[in-house]
Amino acid sequence: MSRSRADLHQTVTDRIVAAIDANPGSWHRPWQGAAATGRPCNIASGKPYNGINVLALWAEAQLGQYPRAVWGTYRQWAAAGCQVRKGAKAALVAFYRQIAVEGDADDAPDGDDSPRAVFVARATPVFNAAQVDGFDAAPSLLSRDPAAPRPDLDALVARTGASIEHGGASAFYSVPRDAIRLPPRDAFVGSPTSTATESYYGTLFHELTHWTAPAHRCARNLGSRFGSDAYAVEELVAELGAAFLCADLAVSAEPRPDHARYVAGWLAVLRRDKSAIFAAASQASRAVAFIQAAGAPTESTADPLPALDSPPAS
Repeated sequence: MSRSRADLHQTVTDRIVAAIDANPGSWHRPWQGAAATGRPCNIASGKPYNGINVLALWAEAQLGQYPRAVWGTYRQWAAAGCQVRKGAKAALVAFYRQIAVEGDADDAPDGDDSPRAVFVARATPVFNAAQVDGFDAAPSLLSRDPAAPRPDLDALVARTGASIEHGGASAFYSVPRDAIRLPPRDAFVGSPTSTATESYYGTLFHELTHWTAPAHRCARNLGSRFGSDAYAVEELVAELGAAFLCADLAVSAEPRPDHARYVAGWLAVLRRDKSAIFAAASQASRAVAFIQAAGAPTESTADPLPALDSPPAS
């Protein structure tokens, strides 16, 4: 890994860990706290960010208390007729481009010295809408009443073909049975910060992300990459996947009590392996794309959002 890419990984990881550490006694985490504003989008293209950039910008939004999910470079804001305020601190997003490099026959097992493609990370500074003057806030991305029933979400989940069972007092994905188990809908209660509907779909999306792990779906084998940390990282992937879906589908999920016991494990993984959060976010984006494609109406020709700013999942 190049020095610049390693430094970028460290910078993003440090910011995410700082956002978690900022609320040591809370179950609230950056990717849930900022999810209510929707997936971060770019002021110039209007397109959402993907992969690690979603998580990084959510963390920055929580640290900066930014209420809007719109970001852009200095030049992009200027082109939109806005002025970044003096002294504003930029956040970093990572964009990957493919380049060809000369091959080395001595290093190639088959002696092939033909050019090979590699992905190079480029760090780009961006600023939030709250850091600029002259920006007219777009309508809230949460245009739906979050407490209203969501038959559209039920239909999307049904089209994925996932087996959903209701009953008992636990939520989990059963690998042997390839089925998701959730408590009855009426067991989900609201709180001062979320509705029963938000809690239900947040839980469902977490388990649905787990459902994408088998080989015939996303083939997510974290054991070879993370060893004994594989369980903690899979939980992080599922939580990020749920957060991405909640943002994309205008659902704000309330953190569940069982999240608390995972925080320490996640922090340990992030501090031991600075690229772990990138890998988890990339895998979560793949899972969400799979779910959205599987759950799309058959008559729709729309493709899932491309992760143009994410490296290929490993």
